[in-house]
Amino acid sequence: MDPIRNPYAPGAGQRPPELAGRDRELEQFEVTLERVAAGRPERSMVLSGLRGVGKTVLLNALRSQAVKRAWGTGKIEARPDQSIRIPVAQAVHAAVREVSHRHRDPDRVDAVAGVLKSFALRTAAPDRKGMRWTPPVDVPAARGRADSGDLELDLVELFTDVATLAGDLGVGVGLFVDEMQDIATDELGALCGACHEISQQGAPLVVVGAGLPHLPVALAASKSYAERLFRYVSVDRLPRDMADRAWRRPAAEEGVEFEQEALDELYRLTDGYPYFVQAYGKVTWDVALGSPVTADDVREAAPDAQAELAVGFFGARYDRATPAERDYMTAMADLGAEHGDGAIATAEVARHLARKPQSLSPARDGLIKKGLVYSGERGSVAFTVPHFGQFLRSR
Repeated sequence: MDPIRNPYAPGAGQRPPELAGRDRELEQFEVTLERVAAGRPERSMVLSGLRGVGKTVLLNALRSQAVKRAWGTGKIEARPDQSIRIPVAQAVHAAVREVSHRHRDPDRVDAVAGVLKSFALRTAAPDRKGMRWTPPVDVPAARGRADSGDLELDLVELFTDVATLAGDLGVGVGLFVDEMQDIATDELGALCGACHEISQQGAPLVVVGAGLPHLPVALAASKSYAERLFRYVSVDRLPRDMADRAWRRPAAEEGVEFEQEALDELYRLTDGYPYFVQAYGKVTWDVALGSPVTADDVREAAPDAQAELAVGFFGARYDRATPAERDYMTAMADLGAEHGDGAIATAEVARHLARKPQSLSPARDGLIKKGLVYSGERGSVAFTVPHFGQFLRSR
């Protein structure tokens, strides 16, 4: 079939033509936006799940909902070696720009811009990446507001002033944080503390975070009340009917149908993981000669899809690991074949490699920092990428 008309879109954070299986989350967030704008109490939200399940896509979709309601929004992607002060300042600046042009009191807008400037400039020196940023606003930095150097206090003051500015217009502010698990524990605690204070004030500001499956554990470790502060949403693979919808609806718009056996084979190969759904759908479309798409088309396309995933999705991650880290992951994959891919006890990995657990700590910690494995509970590890164990065993 015509590859130009191919409707499927595998990509990092790229929204598929049919966002199947996320209706409930989108509807719940609509309620959150209305409640917060009306001054009613509501929790911020945290999305967690493996790589390739569509967390970033959903995060962007939630932000789009806020934009449609004329909220001020900003987004950051956390990094393990970077403080969040400057990224938050940049995101909040974007949110202020989205609401300030509608505000009737320019002096009030300038006052908030001055607070934002003082917050950003409080960074004493460039961070570890040499990053320094000054908001491009022609106002002096405020004194004695959001400039204490205590991140939690500064966030509370910044969020309060920005939320009040948006509240004057009957809307709110949304801060969207991707890769939230990469925020340092002390800064994660500061962000939680600020969210707690803002929610108690009833200020119209929400934080929506997305991260790996251990993000709820990381939040709880940073603040004891974090488990009550957020509404946690586990983003997982698509159930069968939603996966079928993700294949069928975009194809139907192009006048193409799928045989039921083709859908059966696609789901068997993908397990409903959204990234795989798009990847196999795209390659199958290119291989198929016409409508309806058959199971033979899927089987013919499967090696191409697997080869593409082996290079771009799995291989790129494997190549980032050191030899010691690769040995550790290979041991995890071997053990996964015996017990089913999932969480593996670190003690079992040590026994498999005939090593002392302490000697493997650097490899395990390196893999966690690189986002290749995560530790959902003490003494166990699991891959952050679905089917990664299968990929390693096939090498």
